[in-house]
Amino acid sequence: MHVLGIETSCDETGASVVYKGRKICSNITASSLKLHSKYGGVIPEIASRAQLEYINFTVDAALKKAKIKVSDLGLIAVTKGPGLIGSLLVGISFAKTLSFANKIPIIGIDHVHAHMYAPFLEAGSSKKMPKFPLMGLVVSGGHTSLYYFKNFDKFKVLGETLDDAAGEAFDKVAKLLKLGYPGGPLVEKIAQNGNAKAYSFQCGNNDDLNFSFSGIKTAVLYKVRDIERRGKISHRQKSDLAASFQAAAVSSLVNKAMLALSRRKIKTLVVGGGVAANKYFRRKLLEEAAKNSVKVFIAPQYLCTDNAAMIAGLGYQLYRLGKKDNLSFRPILY
Repeated sequence: MHVLGIETSCDETGASVVYKGRKICSNITASSLKLHSKYGGVIPEIASRAQLEYINFTVDAALKKAKIKVSDLGLIAVTKGPGLIGSLLVGISFAKTLSFANKIPIIGIDHVHAHMYAPFLEAGSSKKMPKFPLMGLVVSGGHTSLYYFKNFDKFKVLGETLDDAAGEAFDKVAKLLKLGYPGGPLVEKIAQNGNAKAYSFQCGNNDDLNFSFSGIKTAVLYKVRDIERRGKISHRQKSDLAASFQAAAVSSLVNKAMLALSRRKIKTLVVGGGVAANKYFRRKLLEEAAKNSVKVFIAPQYLCTDNAAMIAGLGYQLYRLGKKDNLSFRPILY
């Protein structure tokens, strides 16, 4: 079965064709990032207007690259949330129209769960599929969550962010350091030349599986203000602040993932989301996993950010399990 995936949860317009839930035949993404950069964040109205313009061409490009026609599709999978309501409406409306006109089954997909499916795709870190039961960790701009999975459709949330998500914290620290937007890659880049022990930062809620990043963001704010009272902040100080923040945030993510695995006595972890593209995070996670004999399946970097391949792949698995969706519009919002 060829599945068409459509992803429009935030500022990007994605379309992908995936065969039998694993083989990526095409994966096209049209980004409106340049339109948002000058505002320092995503503007919902701009995002949805760009998606209205892009979606027809993006889906057409995905089908052409996969060398198939609409009539060859066995299923359409579309993001139903969480996300920006205007953006979700664009993707769902297009998918429902395509489904109705061509009599193709349709299924709505949870965007967060789809991030954890990225390592299951053939392009993932292993040619072998992760085995259930397993632990799932999502680290993105809008979500930071730990899941226990018995199967694709049977899961339990073990922990989630109580305030800022990990990616959001990276973006806010980048703004404090005047690095630009999107902040995650910029913090990672400048942190490479910094001293992670220069400043002492910590993340809250160390005793449970929930995450908190607002406190460390505030701590960086106060430290920046303290430095600027004595003069202009230097490039070295920015590098040290970025490195110290990154080390503390990553430590929280890794430690809580290992704690969850230990409590459930599970040795398999799947990881997805934009922050999972961070090389420092990937290295620290793999190092700690090796110490605990944990097998990690982490999405390749180009599948960590929002994409339609993960939507199509998870759609295939859920459809096989008998899941159906008439997609009367009930979006899951950020």
